[in-house]
Amino acid sequence: MTEPTVGVLLAGGLARRMGGGDKPLRTIGGKPLLVHVIDRLSVQCEALMLNANGEPDRFFAYGLPVVADDVAGFAGPLAGVLAGLDWAARHHKGVPWVASVATDTPFLPRDLVQRLHAARIAAGATLACAASGGRAHPVIGLWPVEMRQELRRALVEEGVRKIDLFTARHKLAVAEWPADPYDPFFNANSPQDLVEAERVAGLAFPEGTAS
Repeated sequence: MTEPTVGVLLAGGLARRMGGGDKPLRTIGGKPLLVHVIDRLSVQCEALMLNANGEPDRFFAYGLPVVADDVAGFAGPLAGVLAGLDWAARHHKGVPWVASVATDTPFLPRDLVQRLHAARIAAGATLACAASGGRAHPVIGLWPVEMRQELRRALVEEGVRKIDLFTARHKLAVAEWPADPYDPFFNANSPQDLVEAERVAGLAFPEGTAS
């Protein structure tokens, strides 16, 4: 039984390699990347929230609460994780865990949250992250809500920005997935990646469905 978990969809980046704009709103398989992520994660979590900076109304159609970073200066995905931990603590007081995912990863595993928890429990770890083909994906991770004050200190007082630098302070479990026939953590960072994602969609999405 998977422990109650809030899903945090990270969309706070500047999308420079994509040429700017909102990367999660680019489409593959006839739907925005964000819709694929919502479809895959919503059934695995108690609730979802979207971490995005700027005008929140541009995401109105997706029916998610939109929460901006409250750490200044586009501090990266760790700031988005912190926003998610704070939001979960305020709005879902009985939920002790947050799962973070990137919103440019449309092929997320349907057992992601379950497998992250299983890896954490098996290793007796505080945190967990996903990996595929031997490569870790620190943004795809599991975080205890009670860690939020420690994370805020690291971000605000110490200037920590890289996820790896923060998670190295704790025992981290890794849940591994195969990268064949496609990488479930493929992320679309550039226009060329969107072309590749359309190809992968033919493998990832069963015929007649979009996700």
